[in-house]
Amino acid sequence: MNYQLFFECVFGDDWEKAKTIQQKISQLEKDADNIKRNIRIHLPKSLFMPVDRADILSLLTQQDKIANRAKDIAGLMLGRQLKVPKAVSEDFMHYIKRCLDATELSTKVIRELDDLLETGFRGKEINVVENMVKELDLIEDDTDQLQIELRHKLYLRESELNPIDAMFLYKVLDKIGDLADQAERVGSRLELMISKS
Repeated sequence: MNYQLFFECVFGDDWEKAKTIQQKISQLEKDADNIKRNIRIHLPKSLFMPVDRADILSLLTQQDKIANRAKDIAGLMLGRQLKVPKAVSEDFMHYIKRCLDATELSTKVIRELDDLLETGFRGKEINVVENMVKELDLIEDDTDQLQIELRHKLYLRESELNPIDAMFLYKVLDKIGDLADQAERVGSRLELMISKS
């Protein structure tokens, strides 16, 4: 599922295709909720887990927030048919891509968890994860700066926008930034698990 494609449809005023993609995003979020529920129910409560159960559940919660936020953003954009001013659309898309870089990297970090469990949280896998977490931090810092610049560019064009749409665009900017923030938290949670092992 290409989240970026949703925004390309939004920027191109293709609301029918955006609606189809938004429905897929919503379904993926529901699927993620079912997986989360299943993991919570079946996660062992024994003392013999290689990591603390609470840490796994906390990591799961952080991942779930990414899916929830993605669904919220798509629903808000579609529900109001929010239009991004053409003058900032390129910057807006760059910001979206950078936030998505963070979510994609957080997914890679989570995939490393299997290898970490196999090695008992030792060896080169720790270095791989630590480097990924550092990169997540850099990406998140980058998205913060991009958001500041984009807010300013929107501010300069507020007079061209419907005031309510302007308010919602700022809200969408925050929510998109939350994707990168949550991705960074996933990495931080995993890093915390490593430090405890």
